[in-house]
Amino acid sequence: MKKGKVYLVGAGPGDPRLITVRGLQCLQECDVVVYDRLASPRLLQHVKSEAERIYVGKLPDRHTMKQEEINHLLVDLALQGRTVTRLKGGDPTIFGRVGEEAGLLYDNGIEFEIVPGITSAIAVPAYAGIPVTHRDLASSLSIVTGHESPDKLDRSIHWDKVTNATGTLIFLMGVAKIGYIAEQLIRHGKPSDTPVALVRWGTRVEQQTIVGTLSSIEQIVRETNFKPPAVIVVGEVVLQREKLRWFERKPLFGLRVLVTRAREQASELSAAIEELGGEPCEFPVIAVREPSDPDAAEHIREHMAAGQHYDWLMFTSVNGVDYFFRYLSRFKLDIRSFNKARIAAVGPKTAEALAKRGLICEELPVSFHAEGLLDSIQDKLQAGQRALLPRGDLAREVLPRELERLGLKTTVIDVYETVLAEKQEDWALEMIREKEIGMITFTSSSTVANLMEVLRRSGVEEPAKLLAGVPVASIGPITSKAVRAAGLEVTVEALDSTIDGLIQAIVDARRAATRAGESE
Repeated sequence: MKKGKVYLVGAGPGDPRLITVRGLQCLQECDVVVYDRLASPRLLQHVKSEAERIYVGKLPDRHTMKQEEINHLLVDLALQGRTVTRLKGGDPTIFGRVGEEAGLLYDNGIEFEIVPGITSAIAVPAYAGIPVTHRDLASSLSIVTGHESPDKLDRSIHWDKVTNATGTLIFLMGVAKIGYIAEQLIRHGKPSDTPVALVRWGTRVEQQTIVGTLSSIEQIVRETNFKPPAVIVVGEVVLQREKLRWFERKPLFGLRVLVTRAREQASELSAAIEELGGEPCEFPVIAVREPSDPDAAEHIREHMAAGQHYDWLMFTSVNGVDYFFRYLSRFKLDIRSFNKARIAAVGPKTAEALAKRGLICEELPVSFHAEGLLDSIQDKLQAGQRALLPRGDLAREVLPRELERLGLKTTVIDVYETVLAEKQEDWALEMIREKEIGMITFTSSSTVANLMEVLRRSGVEEPAKLLAGVPVASIGPITSKAVRAAGLEVTVEALDSTIDGLIQAIVDARRAATRAGESE
């Protein structure tokens, strides 16, 4: 059997967007990924669904798998002819034990590649507003392990040389030894008032930073119950933090948001959350697909083929636009047959999807739902006109019912159906169970019902009880009604029933909460 290949990939410091292009490519193409605790689980979304996932991470109180076992695991997988990505936090060559893994691969004649990653030694301080070098303060830096016991530290670190060798000192994995580290630095010549910063889980939503001096930092760690993992920065560059802490000033910093939209549609909301400093946790509970009814396609073709007879084409969602044009292509129908029809859209995103296809809709409603659409075009509607509504199977009946009441001949075609999403990431479910979610977003009534069903199928007997107390952001009043019916409380409701409106409502709520906290 032909031997496989192993990619030893640096995942970066925590923020999944900081992985290199090459590292991402290795994830997308591998047959099996072997990952540890410091690699963001969100990176697993880029792995093929059929690829095997093996967790070998280490926790402070136990090792899931010893390093020697990991080394042999990589060899065994490659000998099976598989392409393996070994995903390691930070950079694999900086205290990542990549030499041991690569050495055994070499000894067994297995091809490997080391893919560098952004090391936490520079990235974590940067996210805390601390540049590790500065023209006026530090022109050099040292990276030192702080994880060993004091006697091992003394054997591996020449304190008399390290202490003043560079302008900035970076200690990785040294929270538990911070007192001893500070003591040695002072003993070997560092002023006791030298600034020190500890940054925990840097670049992530849990990022926490404390600042002190060599003489005070141990007490601050105890008083704040500061826990690892953290990067320790020693030097005058720490003082830059007051001006440069850009990440912590973002409006959604520290907020992990559950995104329940369909996987194909989650990117817009997730990207906005990330841009504002939050962390999206994608947990798709709905999926859209073509109707499963075998007779549906012929029903759709029959009514779309009569395009010349319609006075109105009304779209209530982006999905409706997308699937409408899929069927046009499948049935080889010409959009020009609808030349007599005026076009209406329920909201700006739907109108944008139409504009990308060269179709301009009527004036948009003020309120982005069926009632708002009717209000905006009611004076243009006439009894006897014919309207075609390409939509989803769970769409509300308000629009066709009211059009019929106004005397229009309305044809509804369900061009897609919304179903329960079949697969969610185990790590995301665990975050929900462990109450590590800071807010839940719902963008439709179906996302509410389906989240509850997914949780029940996952063994949660009382989903509403599990989610009690977690703030809920709703895209609009119709979705909010479904939230309350499910036994949850609505914390934030968008004024405009759009993704932009939802994000703005979340930001406004966070800012209001911050102001309230500052005034207390």
